[in-house]
Amino acid sequence: MDGMEPKTMPNTRKCDFSSGTRPEERFLSGGDLEGSYGKVGRELRGESDVESIVTNVVKEAVSKDKTVPAALLRLHFHDCFIRGCDGSVLLESKGGKKAEKDGPPNISLHAFYVIENAKKAVEDACPGIVSCADILALAARDSVVLSGGPRWDVPKGRKDGRTSKATETKQLPSPTFNISQLQHSFSLRGLSLEDLVALTGGHTLGFSHCSSFQNRIHNFNSTHDVDPTLHPSFAASLKNICPINNKVKNAGTSMDPSPTTFDNTHYKLILQGKTLFSSDQALLTTPKTRNLVYKFATSKKAFHTAFANSMIKMSSINGGQEVRKNCRVVN
Repeated sequence: MDGMEPKTMPNTRKCDFSSGTRPEERFLSGGDLEGSYGKVGRELRGESDVESIVTNVVKEAVSKDKTVPAALLRLHFHDCFIRGCDGSVLLESKGGKKAEKDGPPNISLHAFYVIENAKKAVEDACPGIVSCADILALAARDSVVLSGGPRWDVPKGRKDGRTSKATETKQLPSPTFNISQLQHSFSLRGLSLEDLVALTGGHTLGFSHCSSFQNRIHNFNSTHDVDPTLHPSFAASLKNICPINNKVKNAGTSMDPSPTTFDNTHYKLILQGKTLFSSDQALLTTPKTRNLVYKFATSKKAFHTAFANSMIKMSSINGGQEVRKNCRVVN
């Protein structure tokens, strides 16, 4: 009617959780893993509101620091592979109890501030609703998209964990692993050989310190100083960057020649003997994994599709109990 002011309804939709789409159920198993691992549950209604908040924070960080996407993707992997995707990698050490972030494989993790900034922005809009684990999963996806990789719908409803132990970081797959060790590590988390090869493609982003590939270029074994599967000129260049008595604290090199672009170059380099990690080269040691390396090296589209599917699978492992107010500390 004329002259009547329209009523403004509060926008509760953007913060509403429903029992919507459930991702495929994934459980961690194996005697060395603690806790009961539940299903990641609910889908966020009006998810575009929360997702756009996270995306904008990630975009801003990336505009100032091109290493952020690789850092956030690695944070998410390292989170999911310990107690499920429960944000335990974000917790600070307390007293004499060292948290995951201070475990040896995690010392070089960074860009925690991006998750903290996103959490603050999300809390301002939707207090107490969205977990740090969900924010990390969204930020990892955004990092891939902003680097030219695929987009996927991130299942939501993870809870944040209350336990974080530096000693448990030994469960992370090592860059020195052979194929049977890799297969075992991934299968404990309900992930297949195809997931292993697809997720290894995340190594297209970022930087590695010498310590992660030193074993391949000095005293490799009793008969070879250098890993014979390494291309000779590539091995020589690595030796220059990482001499045997290296004194340069942060010495290392890019994972591939386009370390800020999410492409399939990494698989092409595996076939040429020009990747850094033994674990990458190990993918050529079984027919199934070798065929997948060829497939992804020849088709970026096939790689992007497989990577997105495997990320959904991996990020659906969950074992948390609460929605943290502050990502650094339990409630």
